[in-house]
Amino acid sequence: MPAERCASYYNATINQESDYPALEGEIRVDVAIVGGGFTGVATALELSEKGYKVALIEANKIAWGATGRNGGQVTGSLSGDAAMTKQLRHQIGNEAEDYVWNMRWRGHDIIKNRVAKYGIDCDLKFGHIQTAYQPKHMQELRAMHDEAQRRGMGEFMTLVSADEMPAYLGSPLYHGGLVNRRNMHLHSVNLCLGEARAAAGLGALIFEHSPVLDIEEGELATVITAKGKVRANSVLIAGNAYHKLARPQLRGMLFPVSLGNCATAILPDEIASQLNPQDLAVYDCRFVLDYYRLTADKRLMFGGGTNYSGRDPKNVAAELRPAIERTFPQLKGVDIEFAWAGMAGIVINRIPQLGKVSPNVFYCQGYSGHGVATSHIMAEIMANAMDGQLREFDLFASMRHIRIPLNEWFGNQALALGMLYYTLRENWR
Repeated sequence: MPAERCASYYNATINQESDYPALEGEIRVDVAIVGGGFTGVATALELSEKGYKVALIEANKIAWGATGRNGGQVTGSLSGDAAMTKQLRHQIGNEAEDYVWNMRWRGHDIIKNRVAKYGIDCDLKFGHIQTAYQPKHMQELRAMHDEAQRRGMGEFMTLVSADEMPAYLGSPLYHGGLVNRRNMHLHSVNLCLGEARAAAGLGALIFEHSPVLDIEEGELATVITAKGKVRANSVLIAGNAYHKLARPQLRGMLFPVSLGNCATAILPDEIASQLNPQDLAVYDCRFVLDYYRLTADKRLMFGGGTNYSGRDPKNVAAELRPAIERTFPQLKGVDIEFAWAGMAGIVINRIPQLGKVSPNVFYCQGYSGHGVATSHIMAEIMANAMDGQLREFDLFASMRHIRIPLNEWFGNQALALGMLYYTLRENWR
């Protein structure tokens, strides 16, 4: 049965709730998209702007899955950048480094321009700091700062010493940081709903509460739900960790991990200003990290507690409270009014997975916890591919990925063991 929205801060503060019908009967379109998160909605909008007739089919509500359950940070931290660069060198040679660097900021521009173009109210703000959880992390941040300087982005970057940190965060934890004024943070659900309204305004057909049961291949692919069918020249599977379609082709490539998030009660102005005086989004340098920011109404939204077994935590607030109070001792005992979890799609080598399961059925998935910006980049690439511009799609479709055999449960256990190894190694160092 389709589910309603989870009890998150985002869903409690929706500007304009979606109310799209369930799919009934049979329709014919140019492109059918399965999944109403950022990937599906952004692709639908891109294609609608190009003049294509699009149908988007969502099992629950628009932005119901990971799109509506993340930390709302839009940063240039591409997951899998080193592996991506290495593979791209074999395809585009010395262009690889520049291509990956420019991709870091491409999603920012797409989102910023779209918010302005369609007047989307999603609490968009600029400013982010990556913090050094250990002294050794400053070496990594200096290297990032130096690269930004070398590439002409120095005006957006400020390297912060340990002594300077109180001007940025009221936490005793950090040994310095790197401020990035190009990075952003926002209300994820309101952004996605705004993009969906924009697509619908351009003629896209959007259906909620319509789980896809099967996709029949053919010259025209057919997307089948309980009460309807969509026939299309092309289909995009964009459900990420929330679907089980095309299992023979996609099994063992993507693994769901649970990310916990919460939001405190509204903080007094003086406390909010003490915690985060410059209203920055924050995450640290660890492999398994914490991330947080202030919401528009001055709650602390705090995420972490990644569960690599693929199961949601039993009590998200209880699991995150120690990290909150360790980061901000002045919040000891603070009320946590919202707590939720969502499934991110993790790829072993962290490179987003784009490809085809048949000549006209595409898939796009696997952002490994960096989906707000990356999903918009990949949506642009997918829309271009369906418009016949295949260069970038082919680059990603030809990437080599690690497929874990047997079943998803086995893959998640292997992933959990691998993450434990990296965490212990990081702590030991």
